[in-house]
Amino acid sequence: MELSAKQLAKTLNGIVEGDENVKVSDFARIESGKDGTISFFANPKYEKYVYSSKASIILVSKEFKPREKVNATLLRVDDPYAAIASLLKYVATQKRTDKWHRGFRSSWFLTTKFGKKVYLGSHSYVGHHAKIGDYTKIFENVYVGDNTIIGKNCILYPGVRIYPGMEIGDNVIIHANAVIGSDGFGNVPMPDGTWEKIEHLGKVIIEDNVEIGANTCVDRSEMGATIIHKGVKIDNLCQIAHNVEIGENTVMAAQCGIAGSTKIGKNCILAGQVGIAGHLTIADNTTIAAKSAIIGNIKKSDDVLFGIPAIPIKTFMRAYVKFKKSGQN
Repeated sequence: MELSAKQLAKTLNGIVEGDENVKVSDFARIESGKDGTISFFANPKYEKYVYSSKASIILVSKEFKPREKVNATLLRVDDPYAAIASLLKYVATQKRTDKWHRGFRSSWFLTTKFGKKVYLGSHSYVGHHAKIGDYTKIFENVYVGDNTIIGKNCILYPGVRIYPGMEIGDNVIIHANAVIGSDGFGNVPMPDGTWEKIEHLGKVIIEDNVEIGANTCVDRSEMGATIIHKGVKIDNLCQIAHNVEIGENTVMAAQCGIAGSTKIGKNCILAGQVGIAGHLTIADNTTIAAKSAIIGNIKKSDDVLFGIPAIPIKTFMRAYVKFKKSGQN
C-alpha cells in the first residue's frame, strides 16, 4: 500500500512540513529508515537519527524543534507513538483479505452456526452447537470445541485450541498455539501419597477486545468461570490458572504466571516474568516490575511494586543501596 504525506496527514490529523506529495509503502525504525519508508520519533535519545535517517517521512510531535537540517519530510502529530500505532493498525486492516470460504478438509456440523462471512481455514474443526460470529477468521489447524461461542470480528491464528463450552466476545485476537480452557492444576493428596485429580467442569469467559499471545494458556475453572475482562492484553507464554479474574484493560508481558483464584484489578501492568500466588486480590492500577513475585494481597491502588517478595519500588531501591554498600564492605 502506497500513501502520500498529504494522505497521511489527513488520516492522522497531522501537519506536513516538507514535500506533501512524497510517498511511502513500508515502515522502518528511524535508525534504519530508507527511501520509501515512514519512521517515527518519540524517544529523545533517538533524536540524532532524525537528522541522519534516510526515511522519506518521519512522524514527530507538533512541539519538536529540529536543531539540525532534516532531509525527510516531517509529519507533525499530537503523539507520534499513538499515530504510528494507529497507522500500523490501519494498514494491517487494509491488508487482511476479506476471505470467508471454508478451507480444504475443514470440519463442522449441521448444528454449527456461522455468522456472515466467517473464514474457516484448512484442517480446522468447529464442534457441535458451536456459534461463530460475523466476519470472524479461524485460520488453519484450529480446534473449536462443542458448545463454544465466539463473537464477531475475532481472529484465531493457526494452532489455537479452544476447549468445549468456552465463551469468547467480539474483536478478540488469539495468537498461534494458545490454549483456552485446559484443566486447571488441581489435585488432592491421598492418604497413600498419591494425588487424585480434581475434575474441572467450569469454563473460560473472554470478553470483548482482548488479545492473547502465542503459546499462552488460560485454564478453565473447577466450577464457575475463569474471566478475562474487556480490553485485557496478554503477551506470549503466560499462564492464567483456574478461577483467575483479570480486570478491564490490564496488560501482562511475557512469561507471567497467575496462580488459581487470584483476582487482578483494572488497568494493572504486569511486566515480564511476574509471578502471583493464588487466592490473592490485586488492587486497580497496580504496576508490578519485571521478575517480581506477589505473595500477599495488594490493597492500595496506584502502587508500583518490585522485588521478591514485591514491595513498593521506592522502598526497594533504598534497601538496594544498603545491600550494595554492605556487599562492598
